[in-house]
Amino acid sequence: MRPTTPGRVHRRVATGSALVTVAAAAVLGMQAGPAAAAPRTHGDPGQLPAKTSAKEYKALVGQAKAEQDETASQLKLGAKVGLKVKTVVKDQDGTTHTHYLRTYDGLPVLGGDLIVHRNKAGAIERVSQGVTHQLKVDTAPKTLASTKPATPKAKGSRAPRKVVWMDGDKPVLAWETVAGGTQKDGTPSRLHVITDATTGKKITQWQGIETGTGQSEYSGTVQLNTVNSGGYYYLQDNPRGGHTTYNLNGGTSGQGSIMTDSDDNWGDGTAYNAQTAGVDAAYGAGQTWDFYKTVFGRSGIRGDGVGAYSRVHYGSGYVNAFWDDGCFCMTYGDGQGNAQPLTELDVAGHEMTHGVTSNTAGLEYQGESGGLNEATSDIMATAIEFWSNNPSDPGDYLIGEKLNISGTGPLRYMDRPSKDGSSLDSWSPNAGNVDVHYSSGIANHFFYLLSEGSGSKVINGVQYDSPTADGQPVTGIGRDKAAAVWYKALTEEMRPNTDYADARRATLAAASALYGGSSAEYAAVANAWAGVNVGSRVGDPGDPGDPGDPGGTWAAGTAYKAGDVVTYDGVSYRCLQAHTAQPGWTPPNVPALWERV
Repeated sequence: MRPTTPGRVHRRVATGSALVTVAAAAVLGMQAGPAAAAPRTHGDPGQLPAKTSAKEYKALVGQAKAEQDETASQLKLGAKVGLKVKTVVKDQDGTTHTHYLRTYDGLPVLGGDLIVHRNKAGAIERVSQGVTHQLKVDTAPKTLASTKPATPKAKGSRAPRKVVWMDGDKPVLAWETVAGGTQKDGTPSRLHVITDATTGKKITQWQGIETGTGQSEYSGTVQLNTVNSGGYYYLQDNPRGGHTTYNLNGGTSGQGSIMTDSDDNWGDGTAYNAQTAGVDAAYGAGQTWDFYKTVFGRSGIRGDGVGAYSRVHYGSGYVNAFWDDGCFCMTYGDGQGNAQPLTELDVAGHEMTHGVTSNTAGLEYQGESGGLNEATSDIMATAIEFWSNNPSDPGDYLIGEKLNISGTGPLRYMDRPSKDGSSLDSWSPNAGNVDVHYSSGIANHFFYLLSEGSGSKVINGVQYDSPTADGQPVTGIGRDKAAAVWYKALTEEMRPNTDYADARRATLAAASALYGGSSAEYAAVANAWAGVNVGSRVGDPGDPGDPGDPGGTWAAGTAYKAGDVVTYDGVSYRCLQAHTAQPGWTPPNVPALWERV
């Protein structure tokens, strides 16, 4: 049971085994696009995320909630459209980026998320959203009762709820059903199914449980925070949001029992000691917390200072690990023969980052957005591994190198993803139809190119050789800068339906803000994306990120005259009549003022 008193916080040495993460062994008026502001000529360190305490974050969210109705009115979203605050990110210069969920006539609008960017004074500078459809939906069609799906019988299922689906060609009234139960490999299921409420036809579906797998290795001697209460020590990390580690002891539901010890010396470095997996889970969670707090100023997965919890020894012979938003927890299996717990640092970083993604961009776990979701976890897990600088597990760009499940080496190669036999090196029109664990290769490859550049090199004793889709070289900017660009894009620009083209625009916007639109870093972002067949290099004809586009990039507050040509979301538009642009008056939204050219 959980201790009833806070007790004393201890830091003790423990020995534990570790397992390498892998995405999946058996494959389990507003802006349409992230960035409308013209690239900055010079970088601005103030655009880095501010170090925000849990109290400060709560105040930011509270203020945004108090203003959400006024914001909806300012944006002229329509009488039936409302906004609900999801999260707020604040930069060091006082700029805020508020991610809103949209409602229509009281119903959730799936795919209708938008991000409002305000300057230090609180004025709206720009608004980002994935689609620009005007919301007008019949919420009570005659067919509603006949199209309502039955509630699935499996444990953990949810009855259908009425929603507006805004991620297609036009908004439609729909039913969202969540089917529980268990997937084929023993992983819990949270299958979201969207059904057209007018026709009864299925629109789409996605799995709400994000997974990863791995193989044992030792992480060596590590420091742990514990709590002493009633003569026992509990594996509870109060300085890191109260993260607690539980033992499911072969179970597949519930929280399990909190891990305890009589002398505060945990584990023996082997999988045969039940505490060892708990040591690794607690260590991985602590390192991941410290990375996000130290590097990005983020206090926990939600930014609210509350730690998630970990469950170890899930099921029997379960070769996987997963993040579940429902329990706000990480869960780890013991691997083949219950002898290879999947609790290495990479796994914790990967799974906890699924939680960060869910609480920021909310990338849907399907299609290209699903690939970006998986890649984000791989990217941050890699950054965490390098940052932790553990000599027993030195940083590398190989995912699952200790697993060797098929006897052919790592399961993921960020420098050349196709070496695993399934992942994509570069984008193609079919990318959205590929399993998300394999389409993630596009962004993984991009991150490697952006960090280290193309060609052959040795890093921490590992040989890499990274090609490019266009055959041209890419010069890297270093892993720390690359991670900063990705995190800023994830938390301030991306939304649930972001695809690879959107991700390019988001990272260019982040690089422009951090380093300037004329910087080597900005050019490297564009060139690294070109290296995986997403967009053009800086200066190439048609490059939407090129600051030399005629007329510049559309921006609110700018006075335009008839005949002016601007670029917006990679498309050129001609002004039809003189006006001063207001937030929400983007070219696609106001055809009376702009025509596409």
